[in-house]
This record gives sequence, C-alpha cells and structure tokens, in this order.
Amino acid sequence: MKNRPTKPAGQSKDKKAKNLFSLSPKDRLILNEIQRKFPVTHRPFLALARRLGMKEKEILERVQRLKEAGIIRRIGASFSARAVGFSSTLCAAKVPPEKIEEFVSVVNSYPGVTHNYEREGDFNLWFTLIAPSRKRIEGILAAISRRTGVRPILDLPATNTLKIAVDFNFE
Repeated sequence: MKNRPTKPAGQSKDKKAKNLFSLSPKDRLILNEIQRKFPVTHRPFLALARRLGMKEKEILERVQRLKEAGIIRRIGASFSARAVGFSSTLCAAKVPPEKIEEFVSVVNSYPGVTHNYEREGDFNLWFTLIAPSRKRIEGILAAISRRTGVRPILDLPATNTLKIAVDFNFE
C-alpha cells in the first residue's frame, strides 16, 4: 500500500538511505540519546555534550548535519492532546487525483494538522487534526470541505488510545 507523505519530505529516500549507512559512531550515540532523553534546559545541547563527553559545538554541528540529511526530521516535545484538554481525530477523504495538490495545501494550512498522507483506496488522503475542542475540529473539517469541495471527510476520533514507542537502536 502506498503511504507517501503529502507534506514536503525534504531529500529523496535514496539520499536518506545512503546517509543512514554512513553514520559515525558519534552520530549514532547522539541519535540514541536524543530519542528519549533529550535534556529540558535552556542549553540542551550543552547538557547533552557533557553527558556524552563531547563539545557543545560538535553536538550542534552534528545535529544540524543530520537534520540537513533528512535523518532527523524534527526535535520537539510530544504532548498528549487529551491530557492538555485538546481533542484529536484521524480524518480520511476521497480526493480526486486532480484535486490532491489543492486539498493538501488547504489541509496543511491549519496548524493542528500533524500528519497528512496519500494512500491507495477510495479514501486516499488521511490526516490527523488536533484542536482545542470537538466543536473546533468539526468547524475546521467543514471549512476544508467548503474550501475544496471534497465530501465526505470522515472524522474518526479515537475511542481508545494505544501508543507504542518506536525507538531506533543505532549501536
């Protein structure tokens, strides 16, 4: 099944794969460390450097290079929408091929969209949406439908949350 991100993905898969195999031992050490133990401090890269026995400048340069290579997509906190009083939902839409680019652009214009993927099948565009309330989610979905002419857009809020952590071991 095709699972292609519709947001700009950066470099080609071939370049990312090539870079993955040329990771130095220090790069691997940094990647292992920042997945779950990123320091929450005003100088996180200094704290990380001290923990790993490296210089802050070296950590910053390596992380920047890994980001430019597409190996690191982002560094940031992940919050539970429900725990902070927000609502989230998974959405699916039937988008004609000639409208995909426009639909993606409209969907991605909303700050609460966290993922947006094209897949095979009748419902070919899937995205997740987080907003302060269910009412706001419904309003955003109605606006997307109105702006694009795409109907229906399925609103599939989770009834149970099952989360598994996916950490990569770079050793």
